[in-house]
Amino acid sequence: MRFDHYRNWKILIMLSCFMHVGTSLDTISSSKFLKDPETLRSNDGLFKLGFFTPTNSTFSYLGIWYDMAKPQVVWVANRDYPLKNSSSGRLEIFKDGNLVVINEQNQILWSTNVSNIAVSNSTTAQLQNSGNLVLQENTSGSMLWQSFQQPCNTLMQQMKLTMNKTNGEKTELSSWRSSQDPSIGDFFAGLNRLNAPEMFVWRGEQPYWRSGPWNGQVFLGTPGMNTVYLHGFVLGGQEAGEDSYYITYTYPNKSDVLIYVLNPKGIVHEVYWNYETSSWLESWSSQNSTCDIYGMCGAFGSCDPSSSPICSCLRGFEPMKEEEWNKQNWTSGCVRKEPLQCERVTNGSEAGKSDGFLKMQDTKLPDFTERKPFIDDDCRTKCLENCSCIAYAYDSYIQCMWWTSNLIDMQKFSSGGSDLYIRVSYLELDEKKKNTTVIVTTTVIVGTILIVACAYILWKRTTTIQKKTNQEIQKRDQINSLSKAKLEEVSQYKFDKLAIATNNFHLANKLGEGGFGPVYKGTLEDGQEIAVKRLSRASGQGLEEFMNEVIVISKLQHLNLVRLLGCCTDADEKILIYEYMPNRSLDAYMFDPVGQVLDWEKRFKILEGIARGLLYLHRDSRLRIIHRDLKLSNILLDEELNPKISDFGTARIFGRSEDAANTNRVVGT
Repeated sequence: MRFDHYRNWKILIMLSCFMHVGTSLDTISSSKFLKDPETLRSNDGLFKLGFFTPTNSTFSYLGIWYDMAKPQVVWVANRDYPLKNSSSGRLEIFKDGNLVVINEQNQILWSTNVSNIAVSNSTTAQLQNSGNLVLQENTSGSMLWQSFQQPCNTLMQQMKLTMNKTNGEKTELSSWRSSQDPSIGDFFAGLNRLNAPEMFVWRGEQPYWRSGPWNGQVFLGTPGMNTVYLHGFVLGGQEAGEDSYYITYTYPNKSDVLIYVLNPKGIVHEVYWNYETSSWLESWSSQNSTCDIYGMCGAFGSCDPSSSPICSCLRGFEPMKEEEWNKQNWTSGCVRKEPLQCERVTNGSEAGKSDGFLKMQDTKLPDFTERKPFIDDDCRTKCLENCSCIAYAYDSYIQCMWWTSNLIDMQKFSSGGSDLYIRVSYLELDEKKKNTTVIVTTTVIVGTILIVACAYILWKRTTTIQKKTNQEIQKRDQINSLSKAKLEEVSQYKFDKLAIATNNFHLANKLGEGGFGPVYKGTLEDGQEIAVKRLSRASGQGLEEFMNEVIVISKLQHLNLVRLLGCCTDADEKILIYEYMPNRSLDAYMFDPVGQVLDWEKRFKILEGIARGLLYLHRDSRLRIIHRDLKLSNILLDEELNPKISDFGTARIFGRSEDAANTNRVVGT
């Protein structure tokens, strides 16, 4: 018995040694190496380090990821030098004390590359609770290298993006080549313009997006930001007169997991882990329209995503190349209509009135800001006195900002932004006053006519409103009667279940919005993903379109038609529940400004699927259906890019012998 007892203890000790090399450790030393499927694990269990193989890839990499139900890779070591497979590589402390990734031929694919390490057995590598992998000297505990200084595509809390204002050296994010290829892509993100620091995304050497200047709390060119939203962002370095500036952030709630990811298309996404749904959700994106792309409208042009066309010249300016502008090629920008007073004096023209400023509200301030130590009133005066100053703005933190070169990358916001004052000729100001007088006079005349016309219309409507009301009540009763009968054929969902599935219809779950109303992504209790289409009370559509879609889709079954799972009519709600399409709608691929790749084989497959769906609707289904609103945004794509026709709210049912019919109103897009 004693011998057996001693042998058991010996086995336990040996097992504990093997476990020490296995998945539970956060540290690796010169006497241990790491090989797939072994991993290092941070002490709090939030992060893992090990070898992984991306989806649809044959290569493997050493990486760090969040150890969640859906792992999120945040750092990759050998991103440009992959292993042929995960079992062919190992991570170890090399003889020179550096941390290295070695393949099966003992070739070094990646190294921390620290010089002048005393001895190899004096270093260890540890995966910290922050997700930072550090190489440190054992005796002194000093840090020799850290992964936070060589980030990939992800910014995490406590990580710093830096820029040295003396030598221009940067610590910046770099995108993956694709979602399956972590090699260095085309886009980079980091600090720039340290005179008034901004965040930039570059495509190679060219700017692709910028945040606007930092004012101590927010980036002025990123509307909607506030100190709560920013999750503790801090810009440091300039207060102490240091050479390097840095941007970093911390979570307001330590249990939250929130990161910023630069995707392969150059878009920065703020994503967070939702513990209730066990999924990563997006809460902010750097690009919401083509206006967010740097310099979309050229010099002295302003971009407004709510207008058509989106680009317009600043007041007092006109397109440099009218023909290009009319073709919606705005890169050549705009030029000034009237010369400024300084230019007249230089050219020997007669002296005239002084220049002035036109105010632009809710504006993304242009690039190449110059800071001046002036207070608000002095900022205007000093700018007017300086012929090279063509615009100014003022912020209480940054103080006076000037522009002396072409104004580029401006955008009109619906709210937020800053006030920008554009220097213009006195002739433009006089024209503005003249236009104001004409507008006031015209307004008085038109207002009088409108009052008389409204009085007549009000009298006319009073005599017919009761008749119209009675007709609407009768029509609604007919529809409600039809609704009750038809809804019994469709699965019914409770509103509270849908609210839970969509996180109370949270904005982060919103997939899009059409004439019917917003569409949300949801996850039911059994894990099934759904698309929830909720009738908006402000929608121009209503009960008739809602019932029409229920009636039409419930009778149709085809591979290329979206499947209706059920509906909800609790209280005043009108909600349709569909199968979830992970690849969004076709317009997101065809109109993507970055250029989503759809090769001809995929395009033909999509076209063929749409044709099959239409053939079924027109000829092979029990009902002959004419869709009447077929467009790219109504073609949804599943995980294999199979097309499915959706949105039958305005569809029309025909008899088998009918080939024409009349409609009593305009429908469709």
